[in-house]
Amino acid sequence: MVGDFVSLKRRGANFVACCPFHNEKTPSFYVSPSKGIYKCFGCGKSGTAVGFIMEHESLAYVDALKYLARKYGIEVVEKEETAEEIAARQRSESLYIVSDFACKFFQKSLDTDEGKAIGLEYFRSRGLEDETIRKYGLGWAPRDRKALLTEALAKGYKEEYLVDTGLCIRYDDGHLADRFFDRVIFPIHSVSGRVIAFGGRTLRTDKTVAKYVNSPETEIYDKSNSLYGIYFAKNAITRADRCYLVEGYLDVLSMHQLGITNVVASSGTSLTVPQIRLIRKFTQNVTIMYDGDSAGIHAALRGIGLVLKEGMNVRVVLLPDGDDPDSYSRKHTLQEVQDFISSHEQDFIAFKTDLLLGEAGNDPLRRAELINDIADTIALIPDAVKRTTYVQASAEKFNIDSQILFERIRVTREKMIEDERKAAIRSGAPAPQEDIPAGEYQEKPREQAPQTGSLIFESPALASCERELLWLILNWGSDPLEFETDSEFYDSEYTFTVAEFIRSALEADGHQMCNTIYKRVYDAFFTLYDTDPPMGQNDMVKALMDGPDRVTAQMTAELTQERYQLTVKNFAASMTATSTKLVKNVPKAILVYQSKRLVEQNRALMDSLKANPGEAAQILSQIQDISRLRKAIDERLGRVQ
Repeated sequence: MVGDFVSLKRRGANFVACCPFHNEKTPSFYVSPSKGIYKCFGCGKSGTAVGFIMEHESLAYVDALKYLARKYGIEVVEKEETAEEIAARQRSESLYIVSDFACKFFQKSLDTDEGKAIGLEYFRSRGLEDETIRKYGLGWAPRDRKALLTEALAKGYKEEYLVDTGLCIRYDDGHLADRFFDRVIFPIHSVSGRVIAFGGRTLRTDKTVAKYVNSPETEIYDKSNSLYGIYFAKNAITRADRCYLVEGYLDVLSMHQLGITNVVASSGTSLTVPQIRLIRKFTQNVTIMYDGDSAGIHAALRGIGLVLKEGMNVRVVLLPDGDDPDSYSRKHTLQEVQDFISSHEQDFIAFKTDLLLGEAGNDPLRRAELINDIADTIALIPDAVKRTTYVQASAEKFNIDSQILFERIRVTREKMIEDERKAAIRSGAPAPQEDIPAGEYQEKPREQAPQTGSLIFESPALASCERELLWLILNWGSDPLEFETDSEFYDSEYTFTVAEFIRSALEADGHQMCNTIYKRVYDAFFTLYDTDPPMGQNDMVKALMDGPDRVTAQMTAELTQERYQLTVKNFAASMTATSTKLVKNVPKAILVYQSKRLVEQNRALMDSLKANPGEAAQILSQIQDISRLRKAIDERLGRVQ
């Protein structure tokens, strides 16, 4: 199946290819037919056939299954629908069909004498090539106010759906007319590529005529949850791991035509939270690219807060005053635009600082307001580690004590959480939870954490140990641990599996994994492990890789797939038996983990001793207890202190 999308070449028992998810010249994308999985050792993408379709076509799990079923002619039997559900589904499908008809009608109208003279001439005057016009379905709505209506009725489409899609308007006297007439047309597509709405631009200079007319909201179109160009941009956004956000239709079209295709627009509306969450399905990184005039600057400022609050990373590019992405991309080459973006891209602190410092000048009160403004923006970030990083950068930039910023952020976040809690109570929704309990909020600079890709570890010292435990669970979790009868772990009545042994050891200490990413995969695994009837090890791993949580899927694949495998049977057979290695290595991995945790506890106690000298006796007693435990563990590990 993967071979339908990439050119695979056999290499031993596997196949290799250049990765379809990122640009590369040397193949690092491996497919294992025996395991039914793929893995790119360049960008880290991995999973099963279903996971591949989810990534490549940007589909949810259920939609990916339906895609494969359609492709290979497999009948998918879904749950029995109620009469109401069947009616709703059929109605939505009817709206899609009518919208698709209208899109084709507008495209056909662009090829008429009227369409060529007005609509096509306009598109070409804006620098759009015929291929771009065709690919994005651009069209022309004839001047005749009943042109679409007449043809639709003649072809058997119902008035009801023409009105409900917003293509036609029913007036008070009962007569119908086209909503879109005498305008160039921009179809709006869903993420899956279906036409859901239209935007129509007048070419008249008459100021009494609205410049744009847009489809009203319908059952298939929610403008706050739609982005212009998302269907054409989604794969490029995933590959680049970045989305450029612009304002208008032509901004998207001109940049796509130039070769920068990871671009979408908010379709003339103010940026909304659902739109940001739609982008977040494909990347955590957003660059706002607006005009350099006052309106563009203020739009960028509004967007920054919304993006940050959703836990995403935001940068800003302001074009020279007088230019928008459309005009700038038409006046410059691809390389020039890329160079401009890379040299003018700013994080939100630099952007707001440069902007507001110019207004503040040397006025100390204005500068104080600026610093508070920056702190309030940082307070929107839900992740405490990211907030700490930005606080440290801001404190250095403004040459102030970081604790001043932390205090401002604490107050702002407490108020923000309280406001959200009150709003939730009024609406009957669940109250939001703060990442750290209110009143105990204390952010301190943390040591630099080692990173894997974009992962940040809350406890760097324990990360490697937790990774090893998770590696054992994901690869051999269902394997029994067959201890010798003289082993302290031997139980004549019960045999532990690897997963059960590790879980029991952690629970006995009342401990959970400290690093969010590893705990996330750990919890997901045991949710599957505890199902009744039990699942097989391979089935659990595949379920994790096919699941909607793509971070968990990627980490699972990273820990279960090896780039190179032993192919010489005699050599492989001479290796120590897996069961023997597990009996030795699983308890050892737990002991190493316990030892590292004691080191962390000891470090925390030493810090506490410095901060609380009045409690020295109690703290020193705890340090001595930890030292004895560490010595006992080290002796069992064969270490010499």
